[in-house]
Amino acid sequence: MWLSDDLFRTVVASTPLISMDLVVQNSHGEILLGQRLNRPAQGVWFVPGGRILKNETMDVAFSRLTKEELGKAFQRSEARMLGAYEHFYTNSVFGDSGNSPDTHYVVLAYQLVLAEGEDLQPTNTQHDSYRWWPLTDAQASEEVHDNTRAYLDDLR
Repeated sequence: MWLSDDLFRTVVASTPLISMDLVVQNSHGEILLGQRLNRPAQGVWFVPGGRILKNETMDVAFSRLTKEELGKAFQRSEARMLGAYEHFYTNSVFGDSGNSPDTHYVVLAYQLVLAEGEDLQPTNTQHDSYRWWPLTDAQASEEVHDNTRAYLDDLR
């Protein structure tokens, strides 16, 4: 269910948003990150992901989000849950702090390891460019958002 901008603004101002983030690794152990187009976290490197919609099961959300974000649908059973995380931002999709609500996410993060040679076609709706990052580079880079680096700390 998609909400009007006015109603979604009220939701963002009033409640946490529930989302899934996708920590995608290729067969070399590199992490797929995209440079965010939208607030929050605009302009920084972040894992793909998105909100779970009202009345959408987690399995359906996972399949939809992987299709929308990665260009290929995966099943949640193909991934490993890293954990539940909280993300707090001082801005939102509606603008910077002061003229927009802040954003609070409760995020279910999943690790998805691709088979050798498995190809993705990430979309440009949330990120304008993608690249594969060596794990140590992503963990050390200030260009990578702190919330993404927290996921990487939990990989094994």
